[in-house]
Amino acid sequence: MSSTDDTKAIEGVVQSYLDGLHEGDSAKIASAFHPTSALTSISATGELAITPRDVWLNNVRNRPSPKQRGLSRHDEVLSIDLVGPTMAYVKLKCAIPPRFFTDQLSLLKIDGRWQVAQKVFMTELRE
Repeated sequence: MSSTDDTKAIEGVVQSYLDGLHEGDSAKIASAFHPTSALTSISATGELAITPRDVWLNNVRNRPSPKQRGLSRHDEVLSIDLVGPTMAYVKLKCAIPPRFFTDQLSLLKIDGRWQVAQKVFMTELRE
């Protein structure tokens, strides 16, 4: 697979994640994230918060989706860094207003397929 093919595959993984997030489709999100992945951030109280993928997916399933709520999308891929044949980083912005996120996704090519191994993110509250 060429670097162009890898980049296209990574873009597809990122699009599945963003579509799943907007639609509240946990299966789409799960297809992008490795089963052992987790989400890491700093909580409102300043503590390190680590959420396993399946806990997060359960939260997604049990809340109204941004699409159902009529919220507009704010997706923007800021960068894709293909580090090598098995590792890449993606920086993006997305939102579930009033929460606006900056995500840094670490992807690994596992069994020939790009998957998010870790998501580190921050949240901003806006009007």
